Amino acid sequence: MRAKILGLLRERVQEPVSGEEISAKLGVSRTAVWKHIQSLKNVGYDIESVPKKGYILHKSPDLLSPEEIVAHLETKWVGHHVHYLKEASSSNEVGKRLADQGCADGLVVVAEEQTRGKGRLSRGWFSPMGCGVWCSVVFRPPFMPSEASKCTLLAAVAVIKAINKYKGVNAKIKWPNDVLLEGKKMVGILTEMSAEFGKINYIVIGTGINTNVPKSMIPDELKDLAISVADVAREPIQRVQILADYLKNMEDLYETVLREGFGPVLDEWRTYSDTIGQAVKVIAPDKTYFGTAVDIDKEGLLIVKKEDGTMEKVIAGDVSIRPAAAKGKRYS
Repeated sequence: MRAKILGLLRERVQEPVSGEEISAKLGVSRTAVWKHIQSLKNVGYDIESVPKKGYILHKSPDLLSPEEIVAHLETKWVGHHVHYLKEASSSNEVGKRLADQGCADGLVVVAEEQTRGKGRLSRGWFSPMGCGVWCSVVFRPPFMPSEASKCTLLAAVAVIKAINKYKGVNAKIKWPNDVLLEGKKMVGILTEMSAEFGKINYIVIGTGINTNVPKSMIPDELKDLAISVADVAREPIQRVQILADYLKNMEDLYETVLREGFGPVLDEWRTYSDTIGQAVKVIAPDKTYFGTAVDIDKEGLLIVKKEDGTMEKVIAGDVSIRPAAAKGKRYS
């Protein structure tokens, strides 16, 4: 109901909408309208009550609430169910719990803050209040479990297309799941799956986008490694618009996969890659070696040409990128 009231107020920029009109259009009492208006004011909406004329919406709060998401969303089905939290330990943990309970395909979990945000390899993810897009999307795909890891690459492409719309932003993807801006980490993606033999029950794709984390808030150990969209964008950014664009891109890419497979997504991933063509140091559980990243294969695995000329596919491990001009053991 609150979203519908906001929709009516947004249709009349700086003009009053009477309680009587809202009541008639939505089929509720004027007292109910007044109560919803008060609840919107309580969460930060600047709504003026003009005697004998109605209500004017002057400004919306910087929230990723369902009401704000609905106002910006252009998807057909992804994000039409939103589980919103002011604070969560991890949006992925909430997403997995809701998926186990049978939530809708395309459900989005959004948290204004994560107290124990998770990254790949059990690393933490700094997720302060109101300074980023901390969200998880639940999918119930028909493809095989072996395909699930490529959803991380899909999400990276979706993020890039959402944030590179802003002037001054030219983000790139570091294989497998980091989005970099000016060489620093701006986005982390964590894909988790529940599956049985030959069947995926659900996939939860968690994404943390540093949109506007103040440099003063960044922990000392991350100051030289992290960056936000707002640090380089040459125009104002909106968290909710970035989220809405990301979800639209996710839906478009996911539907492409269902029609054509992951091939088109991997082709797009290559165009945004900061890894292909770079000298890399591959740190695997049982070995470390050096070479040049030459491509990803159809499974999304990184193909590295080692110093001895042999090719190796990176299945697991951490990839440290070094300058392309680096030679031999001069890697650090």
